[in-house]
Amino acid sequence: MIINHNMNAMNAHRNMGSTTIAQGKAMEKLNSGLRINRAADDAAGLAISEKMRSQIRGLNQASRNAQDGISMIQTAEGALSETHAIAQRMRELAVQSANGTYTDEDRALIDQEFNQLRSEIDRIATDTDFSGSKVLNGEKSGEKIEFDTGVVKAGTGTLSGADAATVFLDTDLKNVNTLGEGTFHLKMSLDGDDVKLELTDESKFNDNKEYTIETVVLKDAANADTEQVVTLGGAQFKLAQLKTKIKDANVNNVELTLTNTVTEKNPGVELQIGANKDQMISISIGNMRSRELGLGGVNVASAEDAKDAIGRLDEAVSRVSAQRADLGASQNRLEHTIASTDNTAENLQAAESRIRDVDMAKEMMNLTKLNVLQQASQAMLAQANQAPQQVLSLLK
Repeated sequence: MIINHNMNAMNAHRNMGSTTIAQGKAMEKLNSGLRINRAADDAAGLAISEKMRSQIRGLNQASRNAQDGISMIQTAEGALSETHAIAQRMRELAVQSANGTYTDEDRALIDQEFNQLRSEIDRIATDTDFSGSKVLNGEKSGEKIEFDTGVVKAGTGTLSGADAATVFLDTDLKNVNTLGEGTFHLKMSLDGDDVKLELTDESKFNDNKEYTIETVVLKDAANADTEQVVTLGGAQFKLAQLKTKIKDANVNNVELTLTNTVTEKNPGVELQIGANKDQMISISIGNMRSRELGLGGVNVASAEDAKDAIGRLDEAVSRVSAQRADLGASQNRLEHTIASTDNTAENLQAAESRIRDVDMAKEMMNLTKLNVLQQASQAMLAQANQAPQQVLSLLK
């Protein structure tokens, strides 16, 4: 009998070691609830499940993105509902003012409310924001408006066209893009030593009818030898030394024609509503100022103006209705998007669970089997260690 190498004990020890390792893995799976705790457990399964996890988390975030999109739409649409109400009231005032029973004094009082309501439309368009982002001032339209051209011409006097341009020192006039798309005229005229500045709009939104945006009179400005900055319609204009350029040159009037154009037309607001690249939808929200609604220069101060205002307000109500309808359609689409995305995420989660999660009942059966084998291995190891003791009987 060989005593240097107890092969029976070595065999029992090897099997017991394998059982102990398998027993530890079974307990780890039961503790974590996962079938795959490391790549060695199932390399292919780990790669597949991690890819699924990326999709699941992306879909869940995409669903939240769509919810945020709906919230933004509801913010814009809620503000436009008030714009609608204001436009309806303005139309009611226009109908009232068009009636021949009113005097011009009566219409002047009606026009005061009319102008206040138009100013409120502009305030709503300017101030309505969602999480710090303006939604009704054209920023979400996808249109980029930039200053295109500026042409200066002199009126009566000795100032040439080239010299007339030097009256306006900012030759690029980039800030005038805030006026919006269209053609604008800045008219300068002398009234003694006073300088009158009038900014007019030749708006396509108002059938290219020219109307005055704002008029400013600069007292004694014709004697100024310093540069001056004047704000009209929210845009700043820098003027040269008017005494030298205007008064001493015997120029009575100068006109600057400005043109703003749409240089880019982008999708507007892009919402990432999928887990992967380029899975997006776009929403466009136009500029909802009174000017872009066709109400620039509209008033009800006379019966004829009131009659014209009725038609303009019909067009304004139609434009607001079209924008609200577009927003409503986008919201309905996003609600279906959310339902589809959530369903896809749920099904992917179920598939990922089948790969990654452990079957607790099955693993408990496996652990019970390993416990029995562990106990049997320990018993057999004890028996194998007793075999060399039998050699002592030969030595007696």
